[in-house]
Amino acid sequence: MAEFDPPAQKRKARPGKRRGHRAASRSKPMPPRPAHQAPASNPDSAHAERPAASLAMSTATPSAASVTAPLEAPRQPWQKTPPFHRQAYAAIDLGTNNCRLLIARPSGDHFMVIDAFSRVVRLGEGLAQSGRLSDAAMDRALGALHICADKLRKRGVHLARSVATEACRRATNGEAFIERVHRETGIRLNIITAEEEARLAVLGCHILLEPGEGPAMIFDIGGGSTEMVLVDTSDAVPRILDWQSVPWGVVSLTESIGPIELAAEARAAAYREMRARIVDGFAGFSERVAPARAAAAAGNGLRLLGTSGTVTTLASLHLGLPQYDRSAVDGLIVPTDSMRAISQRLAHISPAERVAVPCIGRERADLVVAGCAILESIFDIWPADRLGIADRGIREGILRSLMAAGGLGERRGDGAQAAKAADL
Repeated sequence: MAEFDPPAQKRKARPGKRRGHRAASRSKPMPPRPAHQAPASNPDSAHAERPAASLAMSTATPSAASVTAPLEAPRQPWQKTPPFHRQAYAAIDLGTNNCRLLIARPSGDHFMVIDAFSRVVRLGEGLAQSGRLSDAAMDRALGALHICADKLRKRGVHLARSVATEACRRATNGEAFIERVHRETGIRLNIITAEEEARLAVLGCHILLEPGEGPAMIFDIGGGSTEMVLVDTSDAVPRILDWQSVPWGVVSLTESIGPIELAAEARAAAYREMRARIVDGFAGFSERVAPARAAAAAGNGLRLLGTSGTVTTLASLHLGLPQYDRSAVDGLIVPTDSMRAISQRLAHISPAERVAVPCIGRERADLVVAGCAILESIFDIWPADRLGIADRGIREGILRSLMAAGGLGERRGDGAQAAKAADL
């Protein structure tokens, strides 16, 4: 099933025209791997050994049913497939709160970002009460996806994968919305499981983990769910030891609590309730990882890496940034005590005061408290002294998977099979 099938009448293929050839001069590289992360082998290699785990970390792509080359018309005999390093790949992540797009080209062991897009759409707004995606929320998401579709066409994307997460998993009209997206934009969204969401997030950000031996914890605070993943980093590609997803993200947890009175006591009580729900949701996982937690604490210490708008926002406040700066935040290591202190302050000030805080503003003011509650609960489960910050995740995991498949096909001289994104 096609993932991106733009109507043919919107733009006709022009024989001999090299699509997207101007983009190379504007290419921006992904931030380089930190100096402490320089494994002897390529962590994104398609030949990497696959660990035998229920949630296996590998760069293998999904089957052709969910990934395809978003071509506007069949390639003609005179239109040759561009070499691997010139091909554009794309990943779309439609979450409960945000719609994000990343388009990139391979560059050695990494990739060069040539286009990106992100917009807050709040697709899961009201879902906790109604069990359905609202018309207004779907319209907002469709507006963002139309922009994504235009970028896919303009960049001449060779291979793409688009995923939807917790909001579409939970909504009774989630599948109907997916079909509407395909009809109106040509994008074929694949509703992925929480397990796949966790795998892709880890694959996209694990290179930012601090060096060390023993297990490490990676988490992703989303809009509709939060995932915690315990990984073994003794190999180039992490082996997942255990994981848990709970249906509490910044949107779903905020809505489950409902309106909060302005009184300080009411804000404090709501925050305690949020913390309690997260602790309860992860109770079984916390018990299961207790031996790994004790072993890591007795060794070189606990390692913790987070990817989410919550951790990047709080890291910005830790740095005192007047506005968000990805280059300053992605790969940053911060003391967890500082993040706790910031969380406590944000949880107990008034909504108007939160709006005035740099890097939060009106867009995040009502959701950041839930993010703080989730973050502090994660610190209780895995009490590391330091937290790694990742402004990367699912989209980057998708791109690494797609490029591993494409690069392997290129090396085999089998570009057609790579374009079909056969499962490696």
